[in-house]
Amino acid sequence: MEKWRWAFDQELEAIRAAVLEMAASLVEAIPRTTRVLLDADLEGAGYIIQSDANFHSAAQAIEHRCIDVLRLQAPVAADQRQVVSAMQITAEIERSADLLANICKATRRIYGHSFDHQLAGIITMLGSQATRLHVAAIDAFIDNDAAKASALDDMDLYLNDLHGQFLNAIFESQAAGRIDLQVAMQLALVARFYERIGDHAVNVGNRVHYFVTARLQQRQHVER
Repeated sequence: MEKWRWAFDQELEAIRAAVLEMAASLVEAIPRTTRVLLDADLEGAGYIIQSDANFHSAAQAIEHRCIDVLRLQAPVAADQRQVVSAMQITAEIERSADLLANICKATRRIYGHSFDHQLAGIITMLGSQATRLHVAAIDAFIDNDAAKASALDDMDLYLNDLHGQFLNAIFESQAAGRIDLQVAMQLALVARFYERIGDHAVNVGNRVHYFVTARLQQRQHVER
């Protein structure tokens, strides 16, 4: 193998490792954020919010490395797709981390207010399914598996269904006087944040599918 190719492959592996490290941190942060919300943990909320800056810094570092590779090496075909996909996957992870920070900010806003067991149960399921989606997205990335990447769309349907269930439960609790309007509004936002976290996992799958097959999937979630 030529020396330049060896060095290029080493840089690709370093970028890949950095993306995986960032993704692993996100997978750890999702259930932690859910527990912060359920426990009304202000200290934990502050930690997650501050940690968002770490995701931003990591994303910037990966992006700069990818841009340098594209500029200096001018990769083509699969190599180019790998670099571009790494940048795009990093952006999806960073946006998911932003949403976790938003959930923690909502936790602060409703501090001192309690919500019933039905709401708490659905919150737990939302967090668990969002975590599963990102774990599956990482697995697809690690294995370069287009089939696993494509399966994320169907996994996301369950998260969307939970989102709808949670909104109905919020309206029922508010109508029955168990939570006030402001708490209901914040919880509705939380539900939306979890749904979007799932959307970003689906987008990661789309990027993996593109890298492996050189074909874009028809369905892709956009930032909303």
